[in-house]
Amino acid sequence: MSAPILAATGLTKRFGGLLAVDGVDFEIARGEIVGLIGPNGAGKTTFVDLLTGVQMATSGSIRLGERDATRLSAHERSRLGLARTFQIPRPFQDMTILENVMVGALFGVGGRAVGMEAARRQATDALARAGLGGLADRRTDILTTSGRKRLEIARCLAAQPMLLFLDEPLGGLNATEVNEALDLIRTLRDGGVTIVFIEHIVPAVMSVSDRVFVLAGGRKLAEGKPAEILADGAVRRAYLGDVGGAVRRYRPAATPAGGA
Repeated sequence: MSAPILAATGLTKRFGGLLAVDGVDFEIARGEIVGLIGPNGAGKTTFVDLLTGVQMATSGSIRLGERDATRLSAHERSRLGLARTFQIPRPFQDMTILENVMVGALFGVGGRAVGMEAARRQATDALARAGLGGLADRRTDILTTSGRKRLEIARCLAAQPMLLFLDEPLGGLNATEVNEALDLIRTLRDGGVTIVFIEHIVPAVMSVSDRVFVLAGGRKLAEGKPAEILADGAVRRAYLGDVGGAVRRYRPAATPAGGA
């Protein structure tokens, strides 16, 4: 088996007396789509922030390919091939859609060595892959919610990542747009991008993921194939008990023995 594209060991984050992420081990192999789910307050955002360099871990280690990335900043990890979308897109309003995506190229793989013409080519290709090819010269305020989500993805693709974190890319989309977004995620994986997919819409995660990783109370609750996760009693009690209704908030008292 080849080495994982990313591996975290004992990843921990404390905010004063609050233990937000508690000794989590995580890895992803090249070519996978791994779904990351868990109830509100599970620590998902903090965990992703640690993996992508937005925050530094209190303890534990992160390897990105062959590099120790534990103390690398977000832009340094970007230049090693890691990219990340955010739940709420915040494009540069005074720039065109193409110019917004060029920013990703200039801060991605290659870094300062990528000139403006190369950045323009990479951005143009990324917009086409994300389904926004005909809008390059328009302003970002013409984009719908779905369009802004795709702009986030295009910006990441222009950075030429080997690993892409998609942070709730389905939020605010209607049913048709969700299916179109899932098709895009599959196409990106088929094109060679490894994906971590963070999302609350559990059926969507299960439909596209090769493996699912469940956080609850800052700890790993379960990990396995989608069918295994749906059948897992601990996951159902903590998160999926009423799939058709409101997801219940995880309570630390429900953590299985050993925190696994």
